[in-house]
Amino acid sequence: MELSAGIQASLAGRYASALFDLASEAGTVTAVEADLATFNSALAESADLRSLIRNPEIGSSQIGKVLAALAANFGLSDVTTKFLGVLAQNRRAAELPAIIRAFHTIAAAQRGEVAAEVVSAHPLTDEQLSGLEQKLRAREGRTVKLKSRVDPDLLGGLVVTIGSKRIDSSIRTRLNSLALAMKG
Repeated sequence: MELSAGIQASLAGRYASALFDLASEAGTVTAVEADLATFNSALAESADLRSLIRNPEIGSSQIGKVLAALAANFGLSDVTTKFLGVLAQNRRAAELPAIIRAFHTIAAAQRGEVAAEVVSAHPLTDEQLSGLEQKLRAREGRTVKLKSRVDPDLLGGLVVTIGSKRIDSSIRTRLNSLALAMKG
């Protein structure tokens, strides 16, 4: 599996890579990915949980107990539960959001998928998103998972980000370029 150097070099990437290897050996990559998505949702919804995993004054054993209780409550797999315990023991629970993102990136790369974000000035219809996804799939040669969001500051057009590539056809960028050209 080919990973970007950024993922391999980061602390979160190394943990995510190790978790992916363990999940692959156990044949539970899909389950672990679902577990991490569940845990990520819990982190997004609970400010208390986010502050708990980042609090340096709370001991690793206490964080471990909380993560183990949450894992049992959510019905997480053995691999994920043990991994959360290792994170708590190594005082790396604060890295969990970055580890989850890195794991999803690794799993998507393994499946031959690439994530793309499309930003538009107005909400795109399902038909427009589907057409854009097909064009990006043809361009990239792999399955593209689109996430869309709206940024009214763009004025019009789109900004598509695929990995480290950005395609910016927004009116805001065109106007800024025109303004620079007129100054020069």
